[in-house]
Amino acid sequence: MIDLYTAATPNGHKISIALEELGLPYKVHALSFDKKQQKSPAFLKINPNGRIPAIVDRGNDDFTVFESGAILIYLAEKTGQLLPQDVKGRSRVIQWLMFQMGGVGPMQGQANVFFRYFPEKLQGAIDRYQHETRRLYEVLNGRLGEAEYLAGDYSIADIATFPWVRSYDWAGVSVDGLEHLQRWLAAIEARPAVQRGLLVPKRQEESDKVVQSAQSMLMR
Repeated sequence: MIDLYTAATPNGHKISIALEELGLPYKVHALSFDKKQQKSPAFLKINPNGRIPAIVDRGNDDFTVFESGAILIYLAEKTGQLLPQDVKGRSRVIQWLMFQMGGVGPMQGQANVFFRYFPEKLQGAIDRYQHETRRLYEVLNGRLGEAEYLAGDYSIADIATFPWVRSYDWAGVSVDGLEHLQRWLAAIEARPAVQRGLLVPKRQEESDKVVQSAQSMLMR
């Protein structure tokens, strides 16, 4: 059983999607940012950085993992899925995973902040982060013109990148003209496991529901 500490954000959705794709049983603990539950002493013992997502693998001596990219690698290695074992294939996946972790996520995250939440409208900052996010989208589009998925086959690299790119409109970034990226978004959005993962967490009162792997497999 995996305990998943999460919220309805792109980084949170990475892990719920991965758990659904991998068919692993997990229990959801939805953290309220309004209540600053991610900064509580109990959660800081799991993730000292006070951010979601994080997991505790109850089947592996209560092993804790934080940072969404590290969690994806851990789960892929645990199951032997969504991450090739050959050196080149594994490297391709990790390269595109790091592209998301070091590029798409941080840049689009800042676009979100300055476009949606910052109390002052700083047009220079908005333009900076929106333009950089669009540039990164163009890199993805170029790659997806060569391959169906980022590393060739569907992998944790796609799972990491999809929840961010699908929220392009929230960051005020256009995907017009990026036909390969649009095709990729539609293909991933159509996956049943992805659709289920995007529903986690539904509501705070459902945060302790257990999602069984057997049920997940039946719904695929």
